[in-house]
Amino acid sequence: MEIFHRSFEENLDVLKQHLTNNRMTRFRTEFLALHYYDQAKLFEAFDNDDRLKIYQYLSPSELANIFDQLESQDERVEGYFEAMSNPYAAAVLGEMFADNAVDVLNNITDRERVNIFMHLMNSESAREISQLINYLDDTAGSIMTTEFISIEANYTIKDAYLHLKSEAIQAETIYYVYVVDSEKRLVGVISLRDLIISDDNKLISEVMNTRIISVQVNDNQEEVAKMVKDYDLLALPVVGFDRELLGIITVDDILDVMQEEADSDYSGLAAVNVSVEHEKPLSASKSRLPWLITLLFLGMGTSTLISRYDNLIASASVLSAFVTLITGTAGNAGTQALAVAVRKITNKAEDDSFFDSVIFELITGVITGLIVGLTIAVVAGVWQKNFPLGIVIGISMAAAIIVANLSGALIPKLMTRLGFDPAVASGPFISTLSDLTSVYIYFTIASIFIDLILK
Repeated sequence: MEIFHRSFEENLDVLKQHLTNNRMTRFRTEFLALHYYDQAKLFEAFDNDDRLKIYQYLSPSELANIFDQLESQDERVEGYFEAMSNPYAAAVLGEMFADNAVDVLNNITDRERVNIFMHLMNSESAREISQLINYLDDTAGSIMTTEFISIEANYTIKDAYLHLKSEAIQAETIYYVYVVDSEKRLVGVISLRDLIISDDNKLISEVMNTRIISVQVNDNQEEVAKMVKDYDLLALPVVGFDRELLGIITVDDILDVMQEEADSDYSGLAAVNVSVEHEKPLSASKSRLPWLITLLFLGMGTSTLISRYDNLIASASVLSAFVTLITGTAGNAGTQALAVAVRKITNKAEDDSFFDSVIFELITGVITGLIVGLTIAVVAGVWQKNFPLGIVIGISMAAAIIVANLSGALIPKLMTRLGFDPAVASGPFISTLSDLTSVYIYFTIASIFIDLILK
């Protein structure tokens, strides 16, 4: 079909023309022939008037396939549902995968409208969504789907195959079929491949795999993502405390979690929210200002500290030429150590104890500090023809780097032990703190050796 050979922009132009000219049949034929991902991207690119026509042209189930592809936390999604009639919006949510529908509902600020959607929805979908919406954020329960297939261990392969065939259309994935006992407790798993190649008359209990990797419903989503990564799974069963099978987590949801956690870590390192693609300038300013104001006052502490050494700088003005060099290098060293520390914490490095972190960063800081300090000592001494000054700058640089390394590595560890997000120990915060400590180190050492510098 011609539509597959067009670029995104060409498809957008042609489909917009169909909408403008009210060519519903041609629009449906060409639009629905595309992959769901492409449909979603085109849907986002249409203007509001175009989308209003799409709501008339597409059935709730067809539009649900599109919304299953969209990022539910995108603030535009709420606007899409606001433009729909309540019955149509409820029908779309009811046709979506339950976990995706929950994400959408959790991000709709008008809770009264959420209640309306739940009442208008078909009872089965409403029940599944109600079960999921009560789980705590960032837990296995909050990202799992209840649309999975389970079979009882006493089924024959033939019976299981027929059951799978009748239920597959409702499931989010069928690569794994989970086996339960008469009380719905998880006892095994069988892959689609094993189900196909096994003898029809064998019992499921004879061919199922009893070595099951599963998670508890309240387990943290980061831990769940790590398990999927470590065991190379396409899906992971979620159980209650009595081993009752409650749902599954698919790999596409895990990828979303990984992206979310990566955005969170990077946001912390940069002291800014990087996960909102379509954020407005006003909301972006509101999220950035608290950090900027906090860092402003911390920076004022550095300025105040420098002012205390006015007499020292007046007697040896050459010292002021190296302030930014020392503070900048120390800040870079601290940010490097911070990035490594947060990465280790995120990956839950089991062999990385608090004491090991101290020793590791101390040794790393000493090595890098000595090399960088020796280098700047020689350069400064030759440049200013004052080797005592070079030695002071070299010692200050080495000490500042060692302290910055330890701060960048240990502050995230301390925050984790206190129950705070280690990413809050942001790059700008560590950098500003390094400025404060390196200025103090530099001028303290300079004041000790001022007589040698002035000779």
